[in-house]
Amino acid sequence: MSEGIEVIGPVEGDFAEILTPEALSFVADLHRRFNSERETRLRARALRQERLDRGELPDFAAETQNIRDGDWRVASVPGDLMDRRVEITGPVDRKMMINALNSGAKVFMADFEDSNSPTWENNIHGHRNLIDAIEGTIEFTSQDGKRYELGEQPATLMVRPRGWHLVEKHVFVDGHPISASLFDFGLYMFHNGRRSLERGTGPYFYLPKLESHLEARLWNEVFVAAQEELGIAPGSIKATVLIETILAAFEMDEILYELRDHSAGLNAGRWDYIFSVIKKFRNRPDMVLPDRAQVSMTVPFMRAYTELLVATCHKRGAFAIGGMAAFIPSRRDPEINEVALSKVREDKQRESADGCDGTWVAHPDLVPPVLEVFDGVLGDKPNQLDVLRDDVKVAAPDLLNTLIEGATITEAGLRTNISVAILYLESWLRGTGAAALFNLMEDAATAEISRSQIWQWIRHDALMDDGRSVTRELVHALVVEEIDKIEEAIGEDLFVRGRFDDARHLFETVALSDEFPEFLTLKAYELID
Repeated sequence: MSEGIEVIGPVEGDFAEILTPEALSFVADLHRRFNSERETRLRARALRQERLDRGELPDFAAETQNIRDGDWRVASVPGDLMDRRVEITGPVDRKMMINALNSGAKVFMADFEDSNSPTWENNIHGHRNLIDAIEGTIEFTSQDGKRYELGEQPATLMVRPRGWHLVEKHVFVDGHPISASLFDFGLYMFHNGRRSLERGTGPYFYLPKLESHLEARLWNEVFVAAQEELGIAPGSIKATVLIETILAAFEMDEILYELRDHSAGLNAGRWDYIFSVIKKFRNRPDMVLPDRAQVSMTVPFMRAYTELLVATCHKRGAFAIGGMAAFIPSRRDPEINEVALSKVREDKQRESADGCDGTWVAHPDLVPPVLEVFDGVLGDKPNQLDVLRDDVKVAAPDLLNTLIEGATITEAGLRTNISVAILYLESWLRGTGAAALFNLMEDAATAEISRSQIWQWIRHDALMDDGRSVTRELVHALVVEEIDKIEEAIGEDLFVRGRFDDARHLFETVALSDEFPEFLTLKAYELID
């Protein structure tokens, strides 16, 4: 290894082909060049949270008014990103990648972030899988002998690295763990930046959990440096930013502006956005949210955010991508499917009517019905960039209006939060970051909603619809009952072989502590290899 680089995870077999001295030098150089600014941005997040805790409310910044008022547009995108009417997402697991690429979706986002448990094996195998996907050689044979291979018209590949707040604990640079964002991005770019361009596509990314345009500026600087170092033409990298924090919603124009040579639009990351609203305003009793199931895309603050996203993107010539449909069709219960698919269609009809250029699904079986909805609106057009939405007028109070008429906190909602969080964390600790629970594809974002709602309800002594307060004592009692239900449902043998003790302890740490842990994955990462 190059001087100053230490890898403490295994580097044998296929891993050695990924973690070459040249590749590690490339990611280490990115880290040395940009980690100081990354840490500055994280400190800025903490300072902003302190101001929010003192009662400050976010607003559109006066110092960037000229950007919002300016007449500018983002650069054009390559042909394979012009039509994104349905995108599917999932972890960098080999079989799931093949199924997603073959699903009929226009785009597949391979995820190192919320749907991936970042074990060393998952991450490095993921990079091997991405190389094989771009080469067209990816294949997989299951234990029962079923063979999976790439079809003739696979989806366009995009990659989501981990967020700025995370590190990769298996690689140290100059004595400190490397930025997980730069590690994921750098390894993919080193191995696939030029390879993807040679095959008629390009290095395309999704950027998670940004909280300001200065964080977008940092990514843009990373893109410029990587292209220069690898001898790739400027602007080859294209990135879609997930607007999944309430603070980023006030800086959509500015984020697009910072990435304008590399921008492929914005996405309404609905689950993390709800989590962000809870987290950022966790100390405000006037902004306590009800049961997760009652926070739909049509409630005031969510409606304002998605309409503003479409209007902002199309004003700048950028794509607006709708939120996730997380439903997993049941193979056994057609009634569940009928009700859920009706809701999915309604959601996608609203997005397509709003002007979204595409949307997300979590399961291949959702691709055909969602394609049908967007085909009905788009027809032969690849997108809706011509739908400018000049009618949209969103002010700061609209984005902050968390009042939901008739909304309640219920015992059923509290129990669901407990069981989903514990089941998901147990799955994550075993190395599976996309967990099918109660006919929904749950990932870290939905687990974050579950535990943060409980923390917020306890913090403000919130009342349920039966008149009882949500207290630590009540949650502890319900945890015992929900754990017993889980054991009964899966059987004692599977329960004992699982990691439910760790998951319960972790849940109680992130949901019941006096102080609010910023991300559950920071705590959980300490418990995996």
